[in-house]
Amino acid sequence: MAEFTDQGAAVLAHEDGLRIQRVVTSGTFELDGGSWDVDNNVWLIGDDREVAVVDPAHDAAPILDAVAGRTVVGIWCTHAHNDHITAAGDVREASGAPVFLHPEDRVLWDMTYDWQPDEALADGDELTVAGTSVRVIHTPGHAPGAVCFFVPALGAVLTGDTLFQGGPGATGRSYSDKPTLVASIREKLFTLPGDTVVLTGHGDSTTLAAEEVGLEDE
Repeated sequence: MAEFTDQGAAVLAHEDGLRIQRVVTSGTFELDGGSWDVDNNVWLIGDDREVAVVDPAHDAAPILDAVAGRTVVGIWCTHAHNDHITAAGDVREASGAPVFLHPEDRVLWDMTYDWQPDEALADGDELTVAGTSVRVIHTPGHAPGAVCFFVPALGAVLTGDTLFQGGPGATGRSYSDKPTLVASIREKLFTLPGDTVVLTGHGDSTTLAAEEVGLEDE
């Protein structure tokens, strides 16, 4: 498993040039009247020609620097908590790329933006970037429209705030539910290969096998 070092460095890569890169941005998460300082992982899936941006958070500038002139085929949102989407508008404007979001997260999206996402995500959708398929997995619980993006070619799943190193995401705020989240992880994510690398919305990576052991106590 690769170490996270330089901004925009490849975390996972295939010999044909397909890779996933990470950019870390900092800002605040705001919900239910509270505000918390957070660092967010922004993920770029692509090759030298085109890329998809996952969860553009806080600041568009370093994200666009990592895009490095490539065609952005889509801005894919794992969910619509403000800390994961606050740069979506600026990245959309700069790149012309459509924003993808599961419709059940519009209740959260509308707290940040007065315009609607361009495309609706649904469980089982197959998205394409750089000639590779990415499967959309609806995993409600942390948020009603939360999704994960499974990239079989790289053996990785991008989980947003659904699953972290150390367990499930938080469920103590509005529009979240712990039993729903745990069921999503068990029934949707743990059906994937155990050695699948989990690329999270905050913090370090893990694997599904490592987290399956910890979830036994949930």
